[in-house]
Parts: sequence; C-alpha cells; structure tokens
Amino acid sequence: MLNRHFLIAISFAACLTGGFLAAVEPVPVDIGSRRELFVDRFLIERLENAALKLHEPQLAPPMSDPADNLEYGTVIKDGDLYRLYTRDGRGAKFDGDQPEVTRYCESRDGIHWTKPTLGLFEIDGNKENNVILHESPYCHNFSPFLDTRPGVPATERFKALAGVGVRTPTPGLVAFVSADGIHWRKLRPEPVITYTKEYAFDSQNVSFWSVSEQCYVCYFRHFLDQKLRSVCRTTSQDFVKWTEPTPLKPNFPGEHLYTTLTHPYFRAPHIYIATPTRFHPGRGESTDILFMTTRGESPYDRTFREAFIRPGLDPARWGNRSNYAALGIVPTSPTEMSIYTTPFRRFVLRTDGFASVQAGADVGEMLTRPLSFTGKELTLNYSTSAAGSVRVEIQSADGKTLLGFGAGDCPEIIGDEIACIVRWKNGSDVSSLAGQPVRLRFVLREADLYAIQFRSTH
Repeated sequence: MLNRHFLIAISFAACLTGGFLAAVEPVPVDIGSRRELFVDRFLIERLENAALKLHEPQLAPPMSDPADNLEYGTVIKDGDLYRLYTRDGRGAKFDGDQPEVTRYCESRDGIHWTKPTLGLFEIDGNKENNVILHESPYCHNFSPFLDTRPGVPATERFKALAGVGVRTPTPGLVAFVSADGIHWRKLRPEPVITYTKEYAFDSQNVSFWSVSEQCYVCYFRHFLDQKLRSVCRTTSQDFVKWTEPTPLKPNFPGEHLYTTLTHPYFRAPHIYIATPTRFHPGRGESTDILFMTTRGESPYDRTFREAFIRPGLDPARWGNRSNYAALGIVPTSPTEMSIYTTPFRRFVLRTDGFASVQAGADVGEMLTRPLSFTGKELTLNYSTSAAGSVRVEIQSADGKTLLGFGAGDCPEIIGDEIACIVRWKNGSDVSSLAGQPVRLRFVLREADLYAIQFRSTH
C-alpha cells in the first residue's frame, strides 16, 4: 500500500511538473543574420511528410595536371589561390619515418594543379621539387590551416600541428607557423600537446581558429575503450596552452572512425563539417566516408548514419586505406563546392548542398523552432522540379500566422537558386519582425530546402 501511495504521489508531482514545463515558452534561437544549413535538426521542430535527406557527392571528371597523391591531404582556399598539402611516404617503414616529406601544389581553380619548384630541400640529390617540409616525424601528418583570427601576426598567418606519439624523443604535437604557407618554422621546439597512452597522433590532427567559439580548436585521434578509433577535442587561446582533451565518442557500436577532418564550413563557420573514414575490419578492411556535423562544444551530430561517399565501381576503392577525404571542403564555383579524396579525385556538391529538407510529390511541411533574426529579407537555397514549389509562412512564437506573411500570401517559389529572396503579397521586407520570436513554416512539394539566411541587403 505504501508503495502504491508513493507511486501515486510521484505521478501527481510529475503531472504538475510536466504541466508547468509545458506552460513555459521556449527560448527562441537567435540566428541573427547567420546562414543556417539543414544538416541537422537544430532549427527543426516538426516535419510532416518531409524528411532530412543526405545528398551524395558526384564524382567529377579527372583533374588535369594531377598533383601529388592525397596522403593525409589538406586543401586551403587562400583568396584566388588553392593550396594543396600532402604527405609523400617515399618508402617509410613506420609513422614519422625519415623518408617522409610534405609536398605542396597550387591551383587557380581547384581543378588544374601545378607543382612549383621551390628549391627548399634536397631530395634524392636535387632541390628541384615541391617539398615544403622534410623533418621527421612531422611530415607524417602535417595539416595546415589559414588562421582567420583578427590581429594574427602576418608571420603566423598559417598554422599547423604535427607529430606522432611513438618512435620520437619528444612525442606529441608541435606547433608550426608560416607567413606564406611555404616557409615554415616551429613556434616552439617542444610539443604544445603532449602524448599520453590514451591519445594517438598517428593520423591527421586538425586545428583551426573558431569564429563562433573565439578560440583555437584541435581534433585528434584517441582510442575509445582502448580499441575503437575515435576522436578527442581540445581548445586554446594562444595555440600554445591547450585544455585537457575531451573524448567526444561519436562512434556507433563497433565503429572505427579515422581522420574526422572536422573544420568550419566556409559559408557558415559556426557549423563544423566532418568527413571521417569509416573502417570495417570484418569486411576485408573496406572503408567509406561519412558525414557528421558539430556546433562548437556540442557533441557530433549523427543524423545521417549512412555513407556519404561510397567506394563505388572501381575495385581498387574496396581495400584498406582506399577512401580518405582531404581536409578542407572548398568552393570551386559560385554554385559548386569540391571534396577531394584519395588517390587524387574530386567530388562535387551544390553550394550548401550536403543535406536538405526534402518533400516528394505529396505536399510536405517543415516548422521551425521559435527563432529571432536580424535583417531585412529572407533568402533560400532551394531546388524544385518543374511541378514542385516552395511557400514560406512566418508565424508568431505560439504558432499564429502573422498578417501578410501567410503561406497563401507567398507566391509559389519555383526553380533552383542559391539565394532566392522570399516575397509575400506586400513584398520581401521582414525588418518589422527582426528581434521578435517567430517561427517559419515551409510548405514543400517536389522540393529541397538546403539553407536559409536573413540578410540586410542583397
């Protein structure tokens, strides 16, 4: 009897608490004028007859003037110049072995590459090569980035972390800096992230300046439960003193994740994109490439569990170490972005087109969480069929249609655009709603919605 009364009391309290919580209005998400991609459910409250769809990158024609093989490759877009860094093992017998070098290539379009003769290091008896680093063990996983921190010294415009955890007198990650991305020096001789047995620095240790977090961030490998390849995260204010690494544990049961390649998306830097290689030791050691995201300190989002890039028809892509992406997804036209993979291939997606809210021939809807914004107009990255359409409705936070901004006030949006300005019967100006909590309701038919952004001018 006592237990029954106790359970009744608990149930009554839970009902009261639930009722109280239900009455509390949700805090709106302040998206300001940021571009938001539908790569997760961050903005989504409800989907009806619509779903999040991961889009498969398409293999582009072979690149002419091929650069070096993409072993732990990194691609950086620096203004109008594309920079490619890659390891050349040169017969190395172990990670960080003396023969390894880091090579450098350039391109003006991300497709046609050249190997500049730099004359910096004598390799095999001559200096007529494109080697920018030849120092064991750092060439094993040298992965630079362009430092976008305001006020960064010109002499430290490029940075990198490199090193291994074994077979070296100073195990750990050493910080490198460069003014031009070609001539490099150590920021200090000793490692800035020291090695312990929990960590493994044997793959790409990726780092960057986070605009959203206002700090440097580094992601590197560790072993989950001492057996599964996984990823840690650490941060720094000065690229020298780093916080205690935090295991992130994005793995599903039994899943090995290589080289997560986490980096800010170039059109929405508060969203970090990751393209890890998934290793299947029980399937002939085959590999494929996944798609994950994270927003700063939040855990990795695994909305999409399936492969992002499959091995494909080429039998050579079905072996171990056959499917690795390079660090850095970059724009290669106003409507296209490129992902580079081993051995030297390029895959393309539409701009912002990793994923979308998609509806088929039957009308679907997506309702956002309450949000607030700054700006004068709403733009969409969308695509429809010839029979499809998109309509947009703006609601109050409690779900009431705002006068003049109903779906019926929005002419059908038909076509395929990267930045379509949404208009209602009274025009496109939404500045009267800026700063207020609102919801967006999208009505879709045979359509994909990739991204949205409120902005001041066009």
